[in-house]
Amino acid sequence: MLTPLLLLWPVSLALTWLVAQGLADKPFDRALEYNVQALAQLVSLHEGRVQLNLPQPAGELLRADDADTIYYQVRNGDGEVLSGERDLALPPSTEDSRPPPTGEVRLRDAELRGLSLRVASTWVRFTPPQAGAPQVQVLVQVAETRSKRSVLATEIIKGVMLPQFAILPLAVLLVWLALARGLKPLSELERRIRARRPEDLSPLDDRTVPLEVAPLVTSVNGLLGRLQESVATQKRFLADAAHQLKTPLAGLRMQADLAQREGTSTEELKRSLQQIGRASKHATHTVNQLLALARAEVAGKAAFPKHPCDLALITIEVVQNSVPRALEKRIDLGYDGPPAGLAGAVVPGNPTLVAEMLRNLVDNAIAYTPSSETEPGVITVRLLLDPLTGFAVLQVEDSGPGIAEAERERVFQPFYRVLGSGVDGSGLGLPIVLEIAALHGAEVTVEDAHPGRQPPGARFSIRFSPPTRAPLV
Repeated sequence: MLTPLLLLWPVSLALTWLVAQGLADKPFDRALEYNVQALAQLVSLHEGRVQLNLPQPAGELLRADDADTIYYQVRNGDGEVLSGERDLALPPSTEDSRPPPTGEVRLRDAELRGLSLRVASTWVRFTPPQAGAPQVQVLVQVAETRSKRSVLATEIIKGVMLPQFAILPLAVLLVWLALARGLKPLSELERRIRARRPEDLSPLDDRTVPLEVAPLVTSVNGLLGRLQESVATQKRFLADAAHQLKTPLAGLRMQADLAQREGTSTEELKRSLQQIGRASKHATHTVNQLLALARAEVAGKAAFPKHPCDLALITIEVVQNSVPRALEKRIDLGYDGPPAGLAGAVVPGNPTLVAEMLRNLVDNAIAYTPSSETEPGVITVRLLLDPLTGFAVLQVEDSGPGIAEAERERVFQPFYRVLGSGVDGSGLGLPIVLEIAALHGAEVTVEDAHPGRQPPGARFSIRFSPPTRAPLV
């Protein structure tokens, strides 16, 4: 802050000098105007001739000045000097041959014999008594040197500038002390931050920091909160992964030990390899679902870019990719909805996550829908469009045992599985669906597909809100 103060000081000196000059000129200009008006009153017209009736005491009084020299001049309209200094220059209006102003005092700066002067001039007009005689014009000028003005301006500058020599160091000292005291809470905050342990992500205390820095501390606390959520998500993911992979990995190790025993028959070795294959497949599915859930949670905490998602195209692709697994279980899997490319089926979002959400619903339906040659299971993936409201609804409907009403909220909790279902799984499919739907502002509901029938089946519906006018990335 000292640098701008030192840079502004010369500017302040220059501005003060200009202001002082203007202040010093005003009282002396008024006195000069009074003198020229008083001298003009002494000019008269007698028998057609201009005369200056200047008594001796008046002349001495006009020239009586301790600091400055005063000059005067009286000219007639023909330019003849009737009295006073002959070298005093004419006003600019007279030199340009313009009509001279009447009864108005004009002030100007001029020079006489190398001296800087301040000049006041006015015109006096007389009308002769003779009819038809031309009007007589007389120029009256009074000038004085600028010594008193310079002295007064210097005194004004001294009165203003000398205190600044004392005020500037005092201001610098006060600013230094104020900044040192004001920055002391920041130094204390810095010390507390440096003393923190790496795992300490608790909010900073913003009660002792200056008011101007409080928004910064609030933003840092927000960042720490988001970082804490991210770390908690990672820890939860690691704990979930360790918990869910413990069983299939233990099964893999046990089957490998069984296969390596002496005297193991070919049939037993084949059975162990089949168990190893199933366990590795289950572990791979669990890892993929954990990664999908983690990706959805991370995307939900950050503003991810949204792209146009064609729900019809995504649904058709998911159904086509799930057909081989459905055929293995003799399940009739089909799509019911509009073709791809329809404008009403496009919503803003992440196509990869939307496909992952729908794939989990279809996989769950295939896993939990019983099927046989005599009674094949039926799964219908449906896309409904409401042209009036603009809502789009994705439905996955199956002919399975359905979900009891008391279980419909709990099935969306991670790792929760309905008892007695007899189906292998990790309990992560529906939490992934709920997380991705919330990320896209959609609502997930579950109900009986065929109320009153046995089995009632299950129908999962994902209701997308109408797309807003916000620009898509």
